[in-house]
Amino acid sequence: MLQNRQGQRVPNVTLPVRVGNEWKQVTTDTLFKDKTVVVFSLPGAFTPTCSSTHLPRYNELAPTMAKLGVDSVICLSVNDTFVMNEWARDQDADNIILLPDGNAEFTKGMGMLVDKTSLGFGQRSWRYSMLVKDGVIEKMFIEPEKDGDPFEVSDADTMLNYLDPHAKAPDQVVVFSKVGCPFCIEAKALLAEHGYAPIDIPLENKVRGRVIGAIAGQGTVPQIFINGQHIGGLDALKERFKIAA
Repeated sequence: MLQNRQGQRVPNVTLPVRVGNEWKQVTTDTLFKDKTVVVFSLPGAFTPTCSSTHLPRYNELAPTMAKLGVDSVICLSVNDTFVMNEWARDQDADNIILLPDGNAEFTKGMGMLVDKTSLGFGQRSWRYSMLVKDGVIEKMFIEPEKDGDPFEVSDADTMLNYLDPHAKAPDQVVVFSKVGCPFCIEAKALLAEHGYAPIDIPLENKVRGRVIGAIAGQGTVPQIFINGQHIGGLDALKERFKIAA
């Protein structure tokens, strides 16, 4: 039976972490004392749900959480420090502290250690998230105990909603472009001027027409999407911002 430890202190452990070419001993006191910390724990680095959704969304929403008083966001897994460091680089997770619980001491102390030997994983952490204030757990979101790897309540959006039900997540903006395209450059600059942080996806000549046609139904670049809505090209973006073409 998984344990909900709301109102209790986090386990008092020391975790060996590799930083550059040196070992550091990181204590939970260092991580949590006098701080407001969001923690999410998952079964393993480089695994599908963890890599495609769980970690990336927390990394995306961490700056918004910081504005709400969160000092740090920690991703914890029963993996060694070398695996966690490589995963951090692979994910460009600059907004997250990836914490290796290689000996499962923290996870065991949380009552979240589960048997994954049928998958060849050995002992791993159950998926959960929590808000910790000065070392005391204020809120936990624990995935339901059922077969498989449920991912229903420990996500970043659920945590953000708990922190502030009225908080607005950052807009997700993508620009499909061509290298050196002046209209693409202007569109990205215009988005930045209006407070957006667009992700630029330059497409190669050989596939650009087919990709853009399949996604946007048009053959020119740029093609801009905001929160899943197809805006169109530069002229459509100017129209959205009421700028004369």
